[in-house]
Amino acid sequence: MQSFEINKEDLLRITNALEGPEEELKLVLEDYHASEIAIIFEKLPPESRERIINILPIEAASEVISEMDEEHHPEDILFNLDPEKRSDIIEELDYDDATDIISQLEEHEQQEILKDVDEDDASEIRSLLSYDEDTAGGLMNTDVIQVNINMDKREALEEIIHQSEEMEDFYTIYVVDDREILKGILSVKDIIKAKTETKVADLVKTDFIYVKAGLDQEDVAKLISQYNLASIPVVDDNMRLLGRITVDDIIDVMEEESTEDILKISGVSEDEELSGNWQDAVKSRLPWLVINLGTAFLAASIIRGFDSTVAKLPIMSAYMTVIAGMGGNAATQALAVTVRRISLNDLNDKQAYDTVLKEFLVGLINGAANGVIVFCVALFYDINPILGLVLFLAMTGNLIIAGLTGASIPLLLKRVGIDPAVASSIIITTFTDCFGFLLPLWLASKLLL
Repeated sequence: MQSFEINKEDLLRITNALEGPEEELKLVLEDYHASEIAIIFEKLPPESRERIINILPIEAASEVISEMDEEHHPEDILFNLDPEKRSDIIEELDYDDATDIISQLEEHEQQEILKDVDEDDASEIRSLLSYDEDTAGGLMNTDVIQVNINMDKREALEEIIHQSEEMEDFYTIYVVDDREILKGILSVKDIIKAKTETKVADLVKTDFIYVKAGLDQEDVAKLISQYNLASIPVVDDNMRLLGRITVDDIIDVMEEESTEDILKISGVSEDEELSGNWQDAVKSRLPWLVINLGTAFLAASIIRGFDSTVAKLPIMSAYMTVIAGMGGNAATQALAVTVRRISLNDLNDKQAYDTVLKEFLVGLINGAANGVIVFCVALFYDINPILGLVLFLAMTGNLIIAGLTGASIPLLLKRVGIDPAVASSIIITTFTDCFGFLLPLWLASKLLL
C-alpha cells in the first residue's frame, strides 16, 4: 500500500463537499481513512476542520485528531468543539494521545475540558499531565493488561479477556503482585499453550526490560530499538507498574528527535514549525544568522591582516575561498556523523577518542587528495609549482582541522552539558573559515614573497 499524498483532486473533492449538504460530505469522507483526512486537514481552514470533525462518528473523529501533526494544533480543534462531542472524543482516545493533545492547551483550558470528561478518564489524564512530555511518563499509556502472579491459567485468561475489552490492542501481559509491583512479563502464546492447572508464577519471565517514568524519551527509543521490543513497561522508583510505551509511540519520537537534530545542525530553532509563517521563520533564524555574521567578520579580519600578500598575489583571493568552502563541507560531514553517533549512544572516552582519530585520518586523506587536485590546477593555469605546494598544504591542513573540529566540538559540548546540535555548526564554521583564509595566506607570505 502506498502512502497517501494530498493531490488537487482530493482537495477539490473535499472542498466542494464542504459547500454542499451534510449527507454529501459524509459520503465523501467515507472514502478516506482517518489518517488521510488528517493529512487533508493541513490544507483546510480551521472552520472546515471543525465541521468535518463534528460530522464524523466519534471513533473516526478521535482517530483524525490523534493523527494530526502537533504543528497543525489539534488541541485548538478539540477545545472549540461542543463540550459533549469533545468529551466523547477524549474518552475514545488512548490516554497517552489525549494527554499529548490536552497538554498543548493553557492550564485553565485543560481544566475546562477535563471537568466534562468521565471522572476515571480525567483522573488518568491528569496523572499523565504531571509528567514532563519528553519523558517515559509523558509518553506512556496507562492502559495495560496485568494479571496477579498468584493466579492460575484459567483465572489469568478470564482477567485478560475482561481487561482487553476496552483495549484496541496489546502485545504483552504484565505480571504484578498484590501491591501492584511488577514481577515480570507473560506472552499470550505461553499462557495459551500452558496446561489448565499451571500457575502464572511458573510462566512469568522475570528477566525483562523496563524504564523508569523520568527517563528521557530518546533513551526509551534506544532501548526499544536495541532489544526489538513491541512495548516496554514503565515503573516508578518502587517498581510499581504505571503504564506501557508501544513501538508506534516510539516511531513518532524518533521522527521528532531526528527533525529536531536536523533543524539544530542547520541553525534553525526547534520552536520553528515546519509549516509556520514567514514571521516565525525570521524570528527563529535571524539570531543564528547574526551570530554567523560575527564569525564571518572574524574570518574577514584575517584577510585584512594579509593586505600586502593579497595585493601582491591577487590570485590567492580565488583559491582561499575554495579552501575555506571545502573545509566547511568536510566539517559538516564530520559533524553530522558525530552528532548522530552521540544521539544513538553516549560515547565513552575510548569511543570519543576513536571518533576524533577517525575524522583526523579522513581529513588527512581527503585533504591530501583534494590538495593534489588543487596543485594540478595551479600548475596548469598559473604554471607555478610553489603556488601549487602552498595550496596543497593549505587544503590538507584545513580539511584536517575540519575533521578534528567536526568530531571534537560536539563531543566537548556534550561533555559540558550543551546540546551539540545547537552550537556546533557555528563554532566549526568559524574554525574552517578562519583557517581556510589563514593557512593559504600565511603560507603564501612565507613561500611566495
